[in-house]
Amino acid sequence: MVFLPPPHLASASRPAYAEAYANILVAHRRSPLTSASSVIILVAPDVDALCAAKILAELLKQDDVMHRIIPVSGLADLERMKDELVTYAELHTLILLNMGAILDLSSENWFGEFSMKLTVHIIDSNRPQNLANMFAGGENGERFIVWDDGEAENMGEERKAWEALTYEPESDSDEDSELDDEDGVRSNEGDDPDDDEEFSERGPSGKRRSLGDGDRSQEKRRKLDDQSTRLSREQRDTYHELIAKYYGSGSWYGQSASATMYILATVLERVDCDLLWLAILGLTFQYTTARISRDAYDKYHSIYYDEVFRLNPLPPDVAANTTDAITAMSPDDLSVRAAEELRFMLFRHWTLYDSMYHSSYVAGKLGIWKERGRKRLTGLLAKMGFSIPQTQQPYAHMDLDLKHQLRAKLDSIAPEYGLVELTYPSFARCFGYRASPLGAADAVEAVSALLDVAGGIRMEVEVEGARHGGEWFGGGRLWEGGRNGEEKRIEVGGRQKDGGDDVDADVDGEERKERTWWVKNFWAAYDALSDIVPLRDALSLAMSLHRAIIRQGTSIIDKQDIRTMRSHRVVVLSQGPDLALFAHPGVLARLGLWLVDALRDRLPGTKIGGLQGRGKKSLPFVVACLNEKTQTYVVVGIMGALDFGDVRRNEFGLAFIEAKQRCNARSRHNTFDASVLEIEQEDLKLFLETLCEVGEGY
Repeated sequence: MVFLPPPHLASASRPAYAEAYANILVAHRRSPLTSASSVIILVAPDVDALCAAKILAELLKQDDVMHRIIPVSGLADLERMKDELVTYAELHTLILLNMGAILDLSSENWFGEFSMKLTVHIIDSNRPQNLANMFAGGENGERFIVWDDGEAENMGEERKAWEALTYEPESDSDEDSELDDEDGVRSNEGDDPDDDEEFSERGPSGKRRSLGDGDRSQEKRRKLDDQSTRLSREQRDTYHELIAKYYGSGSWYGQSASATMYILATVLERVDCDLLWLAILGLTFQYTTARISRDAYDKYHSIYYDEVFRLNPLPPDVAANTTDAITAMSPDDLSVRAAEELRFMLFRHWTLYDSMYHSSYVAGKLGIWKERGRKRLTGLLAKMGFSIPQTQQPYAHMDLDLKHQLRAKLDSIAPEYGLVELTYPSFARCFGYRASPLGAADAVEAVSALLDVAGGIRMEVEVEGARHGGEWFGGGRLWEGGRNGEEKRIEVGGRQKDGGDDVDADVDGEERKERTWWVKNFWAAYDALSDIVPLRDALSLAMSLHRAIIRQGTSIIDKQDIRTMRSHRVVVLSQGPDLALFAHPGVLARLGLWLVDALRDRLPGTKIGGLQGRGKKSLPFVVACLNEKTQTYVVVGIMGALDFGDVRRNEFGLAFIEAKQRCNARSRHNTFDASVLEIEQEDLKLFLETLCEVGEGY
């Protein structure tokens, strides 16, 4: 058994997270070559993996375990890292956060040939998972441990099918005839008297007995037994279909990696507000990026809700906080509070008008890309009794009475405009005198912005108080991301085109520059998780990012750049001022999610004919953006649901793979998400045509 169940499903014979963590400590303390390279944590570039790495690093620090955290951007980067890890003689524990679940890690292509003392822990929220990692046995298979969320308990049929196809021999009709021919040969050989004399002896009854009769009968019986355990062709075909259905049902997400780490900290009795906040950020990231449904979010929210009140008990005279009444109770108050979060983008740190204007939910209901929609938004605010000057100043500077009335006004008036799901349960954290309280969704937006664009591209961010300041005092400043010199001009996605005329040194230099800015992004976001100053500063960067998304999204809708295919809709960005920004897969995926939310109530759904479609309608979008520097297109596939808060499995990963194989398009997967592809500029048209044909089954 190489998958770990969560603690509530563990038993004496089935160890859980705590036992695996204890084994890591034992291996570290017994290792004669203890160093920082003994325990290595590979982290994927998303907020959930960052939070999980932060929690795990804190636990290892408390146990005095030296370790290294290495960011890994995608499969190609993981392959390079694998070649480097082979040279580490002291390495005994490798931990993969939000990567590796779908890979056959025990194969020779990955970590199968590593030293037998190496143990690989897979903590990944991506689904599906490779069945070999979860159910393979033997000395080699036991080295790969999947930290499961309980899903494996419901995979009895898939496990039975995988074990049967892996360990049981295949039936062969030639076996029977071979067995009969062998018996006939032996009966003929028995007629030769010379052979009987040479290989026989007299038994107790005086009759001759062949020495080989016992061995032959045992061999025949063994073959008959083997034949009875062999799978029939019908069984084998059934098992193959079951495995194909599991892998072909699209990609989805399970329990967040940060939740897994928080459960470990709970079992070890080391939880505090810092670790709880990180786990909340991981969950909020999954929800705001449409990786999990509202039902799954509510399930984990209820758990964290109890944890918040356990770790942050409020005084008896203080009522539970609501959206508009979160205040720190002291200059050193670092508590986490439960709150109802409005679906307005960064509304505590932006103006009320801008936060509503840049909300994808409000955009879809009011149609803000048209003048009529913007007038409806202004009319909504006026009907609530909010003047234009009040809605155009930062939320923190609005009249206190208006802020207290905001929630009640929205509840009474917003439904007239179709805004019926304006809030969802969430959390906020106080930072004492250092900053105003920060909502979980706001923190996720800031960290995501740091990951995607900080240092990778120059963006203009607005300076607070500078709006409407005229020629001398208006405008903003360029976000530098702590960079200086030439590196500030590196654009997002600065990959060197394969097969170019540049010399190899230039290619390597471009790759090094790209990795330099990306790694700096990673560590800037990692540090911001525990430091409010850079996190607060990144809020302005998140605002600029959403301005670009709204600007590009409204342009796409106004110009009718959405092409409707038989099975999906396609948007291709080949010009515009923000191409370098949207050439990053993370930002491009945000644009796709905004389009899904904005057009959910305005476009008819598409029936999904895949293995898991079951006749349900959805809004599949394919968004492609030209990377002018490398002359390639970054393509992202998004499977949106017609119902707000619902999630569909993303079946574009398999569709992309099949389409590029059919048309022989020059492409590569540079991320851990199969629904993200980079393809040569000349091959995009053929790829999209082939994808339309393939999409009939997705």
